[in-house]
Amino acid sequence: MPTNPRFGYALSSEEHRPRDLVANALRAELAGFDFAMLSDHFHPWTDRQGQSPFAWSVLGGIAEATEEITIGTGVTALSQRIHPAILAQAAATIGDMLPGRFWFGVGTGENLNEHVVGDAWPEHSMRAAMLQEAIEVIRRLWTGELVDHDGDFYRVSRARLYTLPETLPPILIAASGEESARVAGRIGDGLITTAPDKKVLKAFGSKGPKVGQVTVCWAKDEKTARSTALEWWPTAAIPGDNSTELPLPSSFEALAELVTEDALAKQVACGPDPELHVARITPYLEAGFDHVYLHQVGPDQEGFLRFAETELLPRLRGRSRGQSKPSKAA
Repeated sequence: MPTNPRFGYALSSEEHRPRDLVANALRAELAGFDFAMLSDHFHPWTDRQGQSPFAWSVLGGIAEATEEITIGTGVTALSQRIHPAILAQAAATIGDMLPGRFWFGVGTGENLNEHVVGDAWPEHSMRAAMLQEAIEVIRRLWTGELVDHDGDFYRVSRARLYTLPETLPPILIAASGEESARVAGRIGDGLITTAPDKKVLKAFGSKGPKVGQVTVCWAKDEKTARSTALEWWPTAAIPGDNSTELPLPSSFEALAELVTEDALAKQVACGPDPELHVARITPYLEAGFDHVYLHQVGPDQEGFLRFAETELLPRLRGRSRGQSKPSKAA
């Protein structure tokens, strides 16, 4: 178990308007969270979630509102919707606005968000190859040199980035299996995943932050938490590769009709008991994750943040070997 784990907060762009996301980031900083991860979507997962602002605009607001908390994208697709040259510029700009406290979290994306530009959704093997080429393009542009690139998936013609941060942001790669984790270990600076799988961590290796996401739903009573989770985040209990393949929120809505509260409660810690939440987080720490971030489902973010500040974070940090508050640096 890591001796000094860091704990983060999920900024769910699928559920909240942009100004609320900025306010939540500041509140998370004040509550004592070490980092936050902002989802980067074009569509929400379901129509009920109801939001999906442009993540890069929100990040600019967060940069001005906060002072200490590390911010990452959780995650940006290196796929079809936005060319990697544009993302290289966007990430460099946010890195300059958040000096030393921005992570560029990337992944292969979902059809839900990427199909909007009209291209056919590729198979996973092709998406993985696109990810690797996109990272190569981004790193070349981050040198500040003039770049030409004629690759299998992307072209760049006489492009140069002029605004670069003093310290380039680390690139954290989302992976769910051992093969993708090995790729992340080879070309990335850190790992992001959603299950406490020791095999995935071993395949990734030892370098950089290893970030796990845990979905929770705090409420004043378990019944309210369970119903809130079912209303706002039934997708947590939708199995298989549906999350990457389905094209529309309505597609997820249809599958969500089959999800029950009991099935969802097996995936989402529901209720006011801090020990229930600690029990859901502990397997990540035992697996070797040094960063764990919590996604509070539903509109009551303030209630969860108070709970985290006064009850959950003190317990989590008290159970780690280091009793002092972790450093903000990655």
